[in-house]
Amino acid sequence: MTASLTSPEDTLPTIGFIGLGNMGSGMTKNLQAAGYPLVVTDLRRESAEPLLAGGAQWASTPREVASASDIVITMLPTPKHVGA
Repeated sequence: MTASLTSPEDTLPTIGFIGLGNMGSGMTKNLQAAGYPLVVTDLRRESAEPLLAGGAQWASTPREVASASDIVITMLPTPKHVGA
C-alpha cells in the first residue's frame, strides 16, 4: 500500500462565503481552522483581513466568489440583501 501525498486542499472543497458580519466571521474562522480553502467577500474588506492573513482569497464581487468556489454560503441580514 502506498501513502497518499495529497494535502487537505486537494480533497476539501473550496468554500465561498458572502457576508462576514457577526455570524459570518465566526463561521469562516471555524471553516478556515478546519482547513477549508476559502474565497470571501463583504461590503467591508477590512472584515476579511484576518481570513486573508490566514490564506483566504478575496473576491471583489459575489459572482467572483461563485466562479472560484465549489460551495457558496451567504450570511446576509435580510432577503433584500440576498436578492441584491
